[in-house]
Amino acid sequence: MLSIGHVKVASQLVLAPMAGITDLPFRIISRSFGCGLAFTEMISAHSLIRNNRITLKMLSASLDDRPLGVQILGCDPEIIKRALDILSGYAFDIIDLNAACPVNKVVLRGEGAGLLKEPVKLKKLLKVIVETTRVPVTVKIRSGWDETSVNAVKTALYAQEAGVQGIVIHGRTRAQGYSGKVDYSVIREVKESLEIPVIASGDALTPGLIKKLFDETGCNGVAVARGTLGNPWIFQETTEYLKKGTIPCRPDIHEIVQTMKKHLALLVEFHGERTGVMLFRKLFTWYTRGMTAKQLKVRAFQAGTSDEMLLLISEIQALPGLKKCFGKTLFNRDSCDIV
Repeated sequence: MLSIGHVKVASQLVLAPMAGITDLPFRIISRSFGCGLAFTEMISAHSLIRNNRITLKMLSASLDDRPLGVQILGCDPEIIKRALDILSGYAFDIIDLNAACPVNKVVLRGEGAGLLKEPVKLKKLLKVIVETTRVPVTVKIRSGWDETSVNAVKTALYAQEAGVQGIVIHGRTRAQGYSGKVDYSVIREVKESLEIPVIASGDALTPGLIKKLFDETGCNGVAVARGTLGNPWIFQETTEYLKKGTIPCRPDIHEIVQTMKKHLALLVEFHGERTGVMLFRKLFTWYTRGMTAKQLKVRAFQAGTSDEMLLLISEIQALPGLKKCFGKTLFNRDSCDIV
């Protein structure tokens, strides 16, 4: 069990916030396959205090979407405090500050990974958040700004002194972005230096790689991001792998199709048909990764109604090259080869 302050999480696996992806429907699907703790999409403090309609919709949650964290982006203490005042009217279990986003337009404002260059400022900002909110506070950081300034341990210790109750660390520098190798050693150093829980992040793409993060770093939990795209089963598969040492059979085509239909229905209900179908287009591509579905993917990006998308989902079951095994149609999603 993972504990962040008074928040107890049944699973050590966390759904990381992903912009434009981890909306309420995505989180509900992930929960159904064993995701314990999830985060909203990254919320800009500036957008929140302006009552931006899209930003406010990102805060939507449900009773079966708990425990739930909200990740905020910002660097101005006064703006952050005003944003937290708005968030106090919502039932979030954790507040997370993003000090890891590597996007240029973010860091140029001194936000996200830009805060890694000013660890003292980050400490003061975190102290403001801890003193303003009544829920546990966490912070997401990277190993450093670049290879000449790997300061994760120092930054994490400052965060702990500020009163945060959990650290999420991505084992890459801001300069690396999402490329290059994950530095497991720096995550381990952070873990060994702190008394609070440490959640590791970086290339958590398969059960094997997630186990490697646990083994190499000694972390308390792992944040899963890209590994969930079209693959919500990663939560239950990894849980079983960590417990038994064996990875269960991949989902059969019937289960994939049913999950896609449920995900589409949730998107349409939450966003409306036009937007829901449009958002599902990229999900269609992710769910069918490893299948010989090029033409279906092209047609999916042309679909404009729920009925059109449902028809394409149903056609997946007739794709060539799928192997029958004990009445199930299987394929290997990890290697992207039909088995």
